[in-house]
Amino acid sequence: MLRSGSSNTSSKELFLRFVAQQQAKSTLRFITCGSVDDGKSTLIGRLLWETQQIFDDQLEALKAASKRYGTQGEEIDFALLVDGLTAEREQGITIDVAYRYFSTLRRKFIIADTPGHEQYTRNMVTAASTADAAVLLIDACKGISAQTRRHAYLADLLGVRHVTLAINKMDRIGFDRRVYDHLSNEMTDFASKLRFDEITAIPVSALKGDNISTHSMNMPWYTGCTLLGFLETVKPSREANDRLVMPVQWINRANSSFRGISGTVAEGTVNVGDTIRVAASGQTANVTGIVTMDGCLETASDNRAITITLDKDLDVSRGDVLSNPSSPVELTDHFEATIVWMHEEQGLVGRAYDIKLATQWASASISTIKHHIDVNTFHHEAAGSLSLNDIAVCDVSLNRPLAFDCYENSKILGGFILVDRFTNVTLAAGMIKSNLRRAQNVHRQSLSISRVERELLNGHSGRVIWFTGLSGSGKSAIANALEIELHARGKRTYLLDGDNIRHGLSKDLGFTDADRAENIRRIAEVAKLMMDAGLIVLAAFISPFRRERQLARELIGENNFSEVYVDTPLDTCERRDPKGLYKKARSGLLPNMTGIGSPYEKPLAPDIAVHGADTPIEESVREIASLLDMR
Repeated sequence: MLRSGSSNTSSKELFLRFVAQQQAKSTLRFITCGSVDDGKSTLIGRLLWETQQIFDDQLEALKAASKRYGTQGEEIDFALLVDGLTAEREQGITIDVAYRYFSTLRRKFIIADTPGHEQYTRNMVTAASTADAAVLLIDACKGISAQTRRHAYLADLLGVRHVTLAINKMDRIGFDRRVYDHLSNEMTDFASKLRFDEITAIPVSALKGDNISTHSMNMPWYTGCTLLGFLETVKPSREANDRLVMPVQWINRANSSFRGISGTVAEGTVNVGDTIRVAASGQTANVTGIVTMDGCLETASDNRAITITLDKDLDVSRGDVLSNPSSPVELTDHFEATIVWMHEEQGLVGRAYDIKLATQWASASISTIKHHIDVNTFHHEAAGSLSLNDIAVCDVSLNRPLAFDCYENSKILGGFILVDRFTNVTLAAGMIKSNLRRAQNVHRQSLSISRVERELLNGHSGRVIWFTGLSGSGKSAIANALEIELHARGKRTYLLDGDNIRHGLSKDLGFTDADRAENIRRIAEVAKLMMDAGLIVLAAFISPFRRERQLARELIGENNFSEVYVDTPLDTCERRDPKGLYKKARSGLLPNMTGIGSPYEKPLAPDIAVHGADTPIEESVREIASLLDMR
């Protein structure tokens, strides 16, 4: 019994010692990137193989998959270890980011295998945002492509500072040193314009295993480190930050007597007894406790998920950011950023998006596209919109101030995404460059006469009635007739019409999608001011996009805005064609005519819908006035 107990104790101690050793190891997060078919998935598969991370059943499954999907004849296709989607195996490409985990005696690793195809660049951005290092592959047979340069540029943009150039498929060129030297020098010269701390070139054959974990006998001329040697010794550039940054995830009410603030410590350290500050309100309180799943702590630092309790209740909710009063987080509602556009839908100036910055959400719009960046030459190019994979420097405006920092100082408070507010699709990722300081230097002027007082003088409330429909639908005629009726009833009104606005306020705009979006933004701002003056504003515009109509509704206010859809079929509008526009569009003279060359997005749930084809104008006016209760 005693001997058995001693044996069990010894086994337990060995196990605990093993666990402690594993926990003590540092973890390196790295990505493999580069152009399509450069061998990224094969390289990762080979790393897993050579570090003995593949179990017997996985090996048998890999052999079976290699026979069915493999591209290496009778040999094992290591890429299939990573390319797990059926579509990936059938096409022989990587589509989604694949994460793999392995360890050696010296370190633990988290690998992200990123797609090389240009259309999946957004997935590479996602992976690089959390990486410490990058393995940039170059096909020795094909050389350096535009996508290779794009991935290098994005890695730099997202803060990756340690890069190894894995010049792959050396076996296919007979392990020719001259090719390796040429590609290494060319890529190193390109990367010298970026901000990498180190660039290490290694000639490899991912398929054969040359210079992966042991030095290759086929390349005695290369005396540098192996790929695994680089990964085991690279030291991530993580600057210590004493400033506390803790985005609030939720308010924890475990029971009626407990109220805690939950979140992850993104930067710095928080201790029991510390004073914390809420960025948005400036309120402060003292920390009385730090609660975790493992029990209560006296201190918590980077990446620790915690719940803190305070000595007094503060008005805090999800989206707030906690910091130290001695080093408070700044707020901004207007900043300059580098944006990577990641969707087929164009990004337009003035269009409203949702922005997510840390745990904060707000409404945002691109106020200016300063320039595109050519990733091959680094030249700046003028642009009016953003397309898939474009990288551009833009000014971004928010509808309210958010806690922020420059991305160079803080990935948490400097990195954001733009989201389509209708589909919830992520459209772009951005890195804040600088604060444009509108929040600090531009303040709203307090006026002595309020909207309520103006409305009392007018004898009615101000509001905006927004008419939308195709050209020739009858919206301007109905809006004009409604204004006559309201004027006869003693209401103070003003009619904003598309053609009249184009002669003045928007005479500098054309009819591209971007210009149409900016046109509606300007009109909505003007309509809001006129409504504040106590007027009933009738706005008659094609306003073809739902997003811009929704922007107008949000800007003006749900209770002050009524959308009237003049539903007239396109063929009826074409027969009317009061300005001859449809005829010109059909002949090719107006390429962006709404309904012909440019889409019209019908309202999904208008406040009022009238039929412009068969309903008399007088009847439509009575219906609108009645539904809006304009007695």
